[in-house]
Amino acid sequence: MWSGPRNLSTAMMYAFAARGDCAVIDEPFYGAYLAATGIDHPMRTEVIAAQPSDPADVAAGLLGPIPDGKPIHYQKHMTLHMIPKFDRGFMRHLTNVFLIRHPARVVASYSQKREAPTLADIGFVQQAELFDEVAGWMGRPPLVIDSADIRANPWESLEKLCTALGIPFTEDMLHWPAGPKSYDGVWAPHWYNAVHASTGFGEAEGPLPTLPADYAPLVEQALPHYQRLARFKL
Repeated sequence: MWSGPRNLSTAMMYAFAARGDCAVIDEPFYGAYLAATGIDHPMRTEVIAAQPSDPADVAAGLLGPIPDGKPIHYQKHMTLHMIPKFDRGFMRHLTNVFLIRHPARVVASYSQKREAPTLADIGFVQQAELFDEVAGWMGRPPLVIDSADIRANPWESLEKLCTALGIPFTEDMLHWPAGPKSYDGVWAPHWYNAVHASTGFGEAEGPLPTLPADYAPLVEQALPHYQRLARFKL
């Protein structure tokens, strides 16, 4: 599942974990991304210490036996972590789905956790590039699902997704226990406060947020990438 940050991605990971037949992994390339780029993120030192810094080791682990003998491995990935120098060949052995969200909502949420986000920080350009790459391999567009549709109708949206993936839908995906999870990344204390308070996807999203004027160019730059992928959503 490929998305940018603040994109319902952790809730989706919780939903698949709640099925009972899925092992899940939380942003496995985060440490390698930080080590390779030198970018300063909250809890940078802890993230690098907690994960392999060699992207080849990460990729090998993702293609190895599924943990706990589960039949399905749900991998939550951030598009910005897949920098050009990282080999993407492992993606050919996975079913790649793209989770999108309107950039105004992403920027509003991200800016509360990390000041002055840039276009590179929120992952829209990288998501479009990965989408095109996967579409080239497949000869058709890969699956796309919009977080707004999930929030508006979780049952219908997740049922559509499961059908497209060829796995059964279960109502267990609609609810999870509140609080931290054993499979959360080490960065969870900084980023996951809201989702830890949740037990489901919540209500449909309201009107787009009003942002400070200096964020308007960022939203305008990201919007075409979101709109292009939205044409292919389930």
